[in-house]
Amino acid sequence: MTLQVITGNHAAGYALSTAGEANRTARGTACGIYPITPQTEIVEYVARFPFSKGRVVPVESEHSAMAVSIGASANGARAFTASSANGLAYMAENIMVAGYYRLPIVMVAVNRTLGPPWNIWADQGDTLMLRDFAWLQFYCETNQEVLDTTLLAFKLAEDRRILLPVMTCMDAFIVSHTQTETDLPEQEAVDRFLPDLDLPHRMHPDEARTLGGLTWPHEDLSMRLEIDEAMKRVPEVYQECRKEFTEIFGRDPGDVIQTVDTDDAESILVASGSMATTAREVVRQRREAGEKIGLVKLKMYRPFPELALREACQSATKLAVLDRNYAAGAGGVFWQDTRAAFQGHREGLLIQNYITGLCGGDVTPAVIDDILADLSSRSEVGDPVWMGIETGEETLQ
Repeated sequence: MTLQVITGNHAAGYALSTAGEANRTARGTACGIYPITPQTEIVEYVARFPFSKGRVVPVESEHSAMAVSIGASANGARAFTASSANGLAYMAENIMVAGYYRLPIVMVAVNRTLGPPWNIWADQGDTLMLRDFAWLQFYCETNQEVLDTTLLAFKLAEDRRILLPVMTCMDAFIVSHTQTETDLPEQEAVDRFLPDLDLPHRMHPDEARTLGGLTWPHEDLSMRLEIDEAMKRVPEVYQECRKEFTEIFGRDPGDVIQTVDTDDAESILVASGSMATTAREVVRQRREAGEKIGLVKLKMYRPFPELALREACQSATKLAVLDRNYAAGAGGVFWQDTRAAFQGHREGLLIQNYITGLCGGDVTPAVIDDILADLSSRSEVGDPVWMGIETGEETLQ
């Protein structure tokens, strides 16, 4: 291990590159790359990496970047790419294709506000617009978590019980461009963690195969069911990958959800990404003051960890779901799935939505305090509460 002070983008580039290099004795690695702020540093790092057996292909668009990765993966290479915001929107057609082809591609997505109007700051709406595609999604809090989760993503995606692509997501600038101490594993350790990829359905010159042909309705339905079954296996396979990661690298990459003081908490904050850092500190301070406050950090979003979330919130009477995203007319996306997870399982649990940090707004301890004050005053659920709207009036609208 080498401890370095690096950015989240550097951590992602290092993880993608060493994972690709680990497949050098098999079919090698390949990726399509196209720049977009604030992701560009990732593909710049990858483009400079001295792969023993691999190719980095600069293309004219994000759509083509995923197309290159699809072609490489379908031929048995370890494939990956990175993008953000409107780049993901342009790539959307091929993102869908990769999932339905059951290709274990890993993509790092730097969460940025979709435009117009143009905004380059943190907002999870770009990856969450893809939430119903056949991709796993993980949201990372720190640079170390970006690196570790990206490496683990390859292991998980390539497991024959899964064979689905994975997005590793991080907040623009807050994580992507902030430097922190990060442990970089040696290539030898990455090689041990990621054995040669042997994709069972890869294209082969000795076998005639059709990729993406026309199918009958019952055949498509069967394929969708297989994807659903693979998604249901993810939590168990993730734990196996997590255990092996810890054994090889000497560091726990973290559970699919991570909790702070939830055993006896009456009110629990549910957050993801970098917001969890601030929420954790607020919970610590309020615990010292004697308040029964807890935190659930959702790392895995697809598949949604319903069972783990319900188990973590057994003592709570109120949940505050913090969303750095917004589905027009429907509130926060994490809130929608959280409500669905408890439907029919808990009577009387108040689950209130707070839309905060949207379009890159700061989520400060004062914002979290305002959220908890509003939550404690509630006896019933209301409409999603928008935080940080500068109207000259109170913050809570």
